[in-house]
Amino acid sequence: MKQFHCRCGSEVFFDSHRCLKCDVQLGFDPASMTMVALPDRGDLARCSNGDEHGVCNWLHPVDSGHTLCVGCQFNRTIPNLAIDGNREYWGALEASKKRLLVTLMDLGLPLQTRWDDPAQGLLFDFLDDARSNPDLFPDSFVSTGYSEGVITIHVLEADDAARTQIQVELKENFRTLLGHFRHESGHYYWALARASGVAPEAFAEVFGDEGIDYRAAIDRYYQEGPPATWPEHFISAYASSHPAEDWAETWGHYLHLYDALETAASQGLSDRTPADMTMAERIVAWQGLSIAINEVNRSIGRGDAYPFVISPTAAKKLELVDTVIRQLQTR
Repeated sequence: MKQFHCRCGSEVFFDSHRCLKCDVQLGFDPASMTMVALPDRGDLARCSNGDEHGVCNWLHPVDSGHTLCVGCQFNRTIPNLAIDGNREYWGALEASKKRLLVTLMDLGLPLQTRWDDPAQGLLFDFLDDARSNPDLFPDSFVSTGYSEGVITIHVLEADDAARTQIQVELKENFRTLLGHFRHESGHYYWALARASGVAPEAFAEVFGDEGIDYRAAIDRYYQEGPPATWPEHFISAYASSHPAEDWAETWGHYLHLYDALETAASQGLSDRTPADMTMAERIVAWQGLSIAINEVNRSIGRGDAYPFVISPTAAKKLELVDTVIRQLQTR
């Protein structure tokens, strides 16, 4: 994420609604990818999800014909606000979704809502089930996932305690709300790549046969766990479950590295942005930076912020993701 400043010169942040120094109201303008002071821009208005619910700080042109910002227009279903805590969870969901969207925009990837492009657009559903409210949703179960242009995120993924419990139960070393958005966007863009005719023939060679029975492979993964040698071949244990999940995990990791390296450059921790690097250079830069970040975390009594190792095989997969992104950029 790039660094932002208020008109008074104070540093502000991607999710800022107001400058803490001069108290001016702020908003993020996705057209210019900057934070702006609202009194200076009569042509822009706050998203109604910000005004009415406090879950968004993005702006939209007053003459756009919308009351929602471009980011909130991607929502098909929002959390049920009659359920206690869901407004706060929605805020967390929006924050992660907006960070994803900015990275996708920064990469120049095609990005339209399914309202505007019913064939190839994208939408989000934020859903509850019996786990969050058994009275309203009896005998229901919602899985976070992707299907036919819609990314579904279970609302409880925005609950830190609930998400940590799932992480422990599944023996995962890393599980974040933003990670879910990045992972599921990988499924969307692979479907878009195939539909657009830019899917590389190298996919099967690098990731494997995606025609393998998906349900059987996932069931086997949860019953037997990953192979003992998974760190040599995959970016995460879950990536070993099926080639489609390997792709999505690698895609999500690509976005993870890109955003982190951009943030490092904006904060003066790196003298190059990821846009100015090859994939191989990004991996080398990130390996050095992540070691330093992990050591700082250990120094303050925390676990590793980056509990991954990028093997040569995983690096080759990241290279293929980079190839697909470059091809989609020119679509």
